[in-house]
Amino acid sequence: MPKNIKYGKVLVVVFLTVLIWVWADLALDESLPVLGATVKIARSNPALWVSFDDRPSVSVEEIVLKGPSMRIAELDRNLKKGQNLVFDFDAVREGMADPGPHSLVLLPFLQKDKEIKRLGLKVERCKPDKLSVKVVGLVEKKLEVRCEDDDQNPIPASIEPKEVFVPVPEDVGGGFAQVQLTAGDIEQARGSYIKKTPHFKLADGQITMARTPVKITMPAAEDPRQDRLVEQPTLAVALSVNLQARYEVIVTNYAEVTAAFEIRATLDAWRVFQAQLLPSMTLYIYDDDVKKGTEEQSREVVYNFPPEFFRKGEIDLKSPSQPRRAKFKLRPLTAAGTPPTGAQ
Repeated sequence: MPKNIKYGKVLVVVFLTVLIWVWADLALDESLPVLGATVKIARSNPALWVSFDDRPSVSVEEIVLKGPSMRIAELDRNLKKGQNLVFDFDAVREGMADPGPHSLVLLPFLQKDKEIKRLGLKVERCKPDKLSVKVVGLVEKKLEVRCEDDDQNPIPASIEPKEVFVPVPEDVGGGFAQVQLTAGDIEQARGSYIKKTPHFKLADGQITMARTPVKITMPAAEDPRQDRLVEQPTLAVALSVNLQARYEVIVTNYAEVTAAFEIRATLDAWRVFQAQLLPSMTLYIYDDDVKKGTEEQSREVVYNFPPEFFRKGEIDLKSPSQPRRAKFKLRPLTAAGTPPTGAQ
């Protein structure tokens, strides 16, 4: 008869084997030097401005990590993909809430980092040994609000309220609360208004925010165009080769159509319009117009404004909704002859 298999012993052997392999892998610790890790300020108290010598973050020259080869290899792959180690420094949590200079001993700070522990790694050593921490107390002061564009140029705007409370260092005796407006913000504020929260610039891009937003409106943009008089307009009549040898176009209100008219144009657009070889206006005649015989017809003329300036809104009629309308008749030519080449 077959012998009874002692499954309990087999399971114990398998478990011990797996345990030995896991232990062996964990025992193979490796070290990994990491260059350029970042320690950045985590602002937990709005009444404090914490910085590394007026900087919001600092780059650590080198951190040497040690841990199981699998974890080290995983971290190394992530670093090569562009990920970086970032450590949040909270002055309150680290017992540095009192205003003044402080010194952060870097190694124990890094060693207790939650992410490092989650990865199963240890920090063996680092450079530098310490970081200088500066803590400045902030108090709320009422400051005048000013607007600026993306290039930090001042923008004239109507601001309500004109002053707001902003946390600033105690020794600040003046200054302004600022609102930065994009081109889109400016355009929106011209037609209506926008709400923005002002800020006060501390140093190296760091800011503190006001307690409340302000309402901003912008004056209407100044129109760069001016009223200009076209004193002696010219009119061209355009018709296809099918009609040129068969019909004469008679504009019955020619004097009215070619009377002086006003446009609005920038100086550049005006100069190009005056210098171009095209006539001021064109009346287009279509082949189907012959169906009405000699009956008087009418059609709006097309103004030959320089296309590049017209697209940008730099030239147009002073009253764009009131283009002139030419009245015309098609009179058959008495000697029709043979239509020009290309006519059907």
